[in-house]
Amino acid sequence: MDTARASIIMLTFNRPQYISRAIESVVRQTVSDWELIVVHDGPSRQIEEILRGWEAREPRVRYFRREHWGNIAEATNFGIRQARGRYIGVLDDDDYWRVPDKLERQIRFLDEHAEYVACGGGAVCVGEDGRELMSYLKPERDPEIKARALLANPMVHSTILYRREAGQRAGFYDETLAGFQDWDLCLKLGELGKLYNFPEHFLAYQIWEGGGSFDAQKRNTASALRIVRRHGKSYRGYSAALAMAWSYFVYARLPLAFRRLTFSRLTQMKKAIFSRRAE
Repeated sequence: MDTARASIIMLTFNRPQYISRAIESVVRQTVSDWELIVVHDGPSRQIEEILRGWEAREPRVRYFRREHWGNIAEATNFGIRQARGRYIGVLDDDDYWRVPDKLERQIRFLDEHAEYVACGGGAVCVGEDGRELMSYLKPERDPEIKARALLANPMVHSTILYRREAGQRAGFYDETLAGFQDWDLCLKLGELGKLYNFPEHFLAYQIWEGGGSFDAQKRNTASALRIVRRHGKSYRGYSAALAMAWSYFVYARLPLAFRRLTFSRLTQMKKAIFSRRAE
């Protein structure tokens, strides 16, 4: 397969229990003109066996095992350099797409609306037992998205599809940031063109202690302060955003036992507060 309309980047480290579920959600898409680039940083031989099996039976899955590991931004940029698609999408290895025509609708939208640089959708939060905990939608229209963009990521990263050309102009993912590189990219894309979120729950977002959001709290909150300061002149609400970033920074340095007890609930609350509508 020499070309693809959409290139999906998936990073994986050491979570073999979920990755096939994520890949299957891409394979089930109604549009066929995609490629899935899986970048594997980590020691898991089990993941390598799973991905070699996928490569053997699905030519659109491309697996890259790296001996020299990088951070999330560096690994994602590596995946993008292998990509052949006009559009770039992302899917975390512990999440999965719920809607089989997600890619088809997003590709059509970007094909028909040249002024838009990216589009995404909403998500359903799923617990470790598979139970749906809550669902939420991000603001739909560009003015609504940008009005809240400095307070929290205005797009769900694992639902996003963006123009490769716009991502290149934005510099893709900032490898100097220790976390929240996806939020920074969305803000940079929003400075180049319009953003749109479909009013539909495209993603099942896995909430569990082994997820990257829990493990990376401290470095994420340090990055949030940099991001808010970096984009403060381009978006509204700088003072409120800075105060929110400092509150996250303090929370991430509270005792681990307390954060484990409260993380799932606070994550749901945050998503509800900064979404267009929560259910």
